[in-house]
Amino acid sequence: MIVIQNVGSSSLARIRRQRMKRIQWSVLFGLMVLIYGSHAPLITLTKVDGEVPFSPSSCVVMIELTKLLISLATLILTGGTSALNSPPSVVLVAPYAVPAILYALNNNLVVLMQAYMDPSSYQVLSNLKIASTALLYSLCLGKRLRRAQWLALGLLMCAGVCHTYTTLELGDPERPEAEEGPRLHITAWGLFLVLVYCFVSGLAAVYTERVLKSQRLPLSLQNLYLYVFGVAINGLSSFSFAGSKKSFLEGYSGVVWAIIGGQAANGLLMSVVLKHGSGITRLFVISCAMLVNALLSWAILGLQLTPFFLLPVSMIGLAAYLYYT
Repeated sequence: MIVIQNVGSSSLARIRRQRMKRIQWSVLFGLMVLIYGSHAPLITLTKVDGEVPFSPSSCVVMIELTKLLISLATLILTGGTSALNSPPSVVLVAPYAVPAILYALNNNLVVLMQAYMDPSSYQVLSNLKIASTALLYSLCLGKRLRRAQWLALGLLMCAGVCHTYTTLELGDPERPEAEEGPRLHITAWGLFLVLVYCFVSGLAAVYTERVLKSQRLPLSLQNLYLYVFGVAINGLSSFSFAGSKKSFLEGYSGVVWAIIGGQAANGLLMSVVLKHGSGITRLFVISCAMLVNALLSWAILGLQLTPFFLLPVSMIGLAAYLYYT
């Protein structure tokens, strides 16, 4: 009787732990989707006369610096500083420079690509990073995906494409210059750059996951290493390539600081996902964030949603069902 009761108690405790873990992951996922999806609408709110009043490169540096300071504070509060009693070896720390280099490269590629394609073409083709991430995830981490999971990721790509095309502005018929609708264009050089961008995006995510999982260090310490390089490399890039039109903190407002805080929180939450979960979750976050972006743009900016908006919503829902069941 006592044995049966003990087995029953341990079974109930395990069920409770699993339920609590699911709740925690659901809250984490929801926060990331909300923060990621609100990024573009918040940037739109900062615009003055149609232009962003602050330096995007300085904003990236401030986001990396915020993540660094939060990681340092977390390390101190959790007593993780004991791991810093001896200076870390170069072999231990050097791998954390790679993600910073890859993300800095992609930040510059995003700006460079605008000269060789229109924004809508970029949004459509950038969905190829779902395929590149999945392929690298399977090859580099040895994770074999089922056919249903590959189909699910294909649906995510299609949902991104559908979302982009169903939200294109068709132009104002009262303006002769708008009769032809949006001008979609892309050059061969632009196509090459977007393919490089998608590959680097997938490589950065997969490499970061591999590094975080391969070393048995506190996550706050690993984040500290990541963001030291992030601040250094992005800071160097900002001061090397930024023009003299805007000073470092010029144009910063309450909304800009909210963007910095949100993106810093999202980066830290993403490190939790990569450390304890899967990089594929990041793809679902990005896809679901498109829908949040559209809804916030409708609620805050007054943009119109078409009935076709339900198509990518359904595709993302089906993709999640196929991948996680």
